[in-house]
Amino acid sequence: MAAPPKRRSTALSDSAVCGLVNALSQSIERHVRRVAEQFGLTAPQAVALRELPEPCTLRTLAERMHCEASNATFVADRLEEMGLLERRPHPTDRRAKLLHLTPAGAAMRRKVVRQLGIDSPLARLDDDQQEQLKDLLVRAVQ
Repeated sequence: MAAPPKRRSTALSDSAVCGLVNALSQSIERHVRRVAEQFGLTAPQAVALRELPEPCTLRTLAERMHCEASNATFVADRLEEMGLLERRPHPTDRRAKLLHLTPAGAAMRRKVVRQLGIDSPLARLDDDQQEQLKDLLVRAVQ
């Protein structure tokens, strides 16, 4: 049986880490908004495009976007109105629809994803550091 992780003795460390995580989150959100605005999108629309590398259901999109299904539905509706997304019948679940990017949507997704990678707060970290950060965050949220 593995020994429990060592605990810090002060809440100050927790406060500092929480502050840094919050600052990083806010910095990423600002970056996403700036990129979205460049393409005439809202931040949730840019996030939805980023999270649609392949067709998926609305439920899956909502999970990827970390939002309620009703919010993902609203975003998908707007993307569909813009001609970037279409709903198609699910091949194995007749109750569900799959969200597919249109050719214009796929082109927009490529632009958004490329731009999100430029000057991203996480781009300041090399690949190993990004992987280490991801591993630490996964461990912290489990």
